Amino acid sequence: MKRRTSITLVTAALAAVLSLPSLAAETSAPYNEQADARADINQALTRAAAEHKQVLVVYGANWCKDCLALDRGFGQGALAAEVHKRFVTVKVNVGRFDRNVDVANQMGVTLKKGIPTVAVLSRDGQVLGATLGGELADARSMGQDAVLQVLAKLGQQ
Repeated sequence: MKRRTSITLVTAALAAVLSLPSLAAETSAPYNEQADARADINQALTRAAAEHKQVLVVYGANWCKDCLALDRGFGQGALAAEVHKRFVTVKVNVGRFDRNVDVANQMGVTLKKGIPTVAVLSRDGQVLGATLGGELADARSMGQDAVLQVLAKLGQQ
């Protein structure tokens, strides 16, 4: 009787665990590792044209603390307001510099100076500017004003 009860409890526990949403889904990493970067950029361009905005392409990775800090900054305060007003944002996962590097290269974006790095595109897909010298690679210690200054320069190039 004890053995059958133990098996029943273990089976019930496994069923409960299997029915829970995954932790990855709950935490939802900012850089989707399964995303199709080109399709996401094309969707952003379509939205940008409809909304009369530019596209902000953010290259980063979920292991990168500066990328995560920049992503958090884009979600709060004056930085979030400015980004939302000016841009349709698309995040491109670069993995361990082994994913979507070709997409970055096509935009003239170098990942060699560190991530996060960004490119600003016009509504028709032309690269207006990009961070080429690691301007955002220390995003954890940058204030919102410093990030806003970087973004302001990119849209004007």
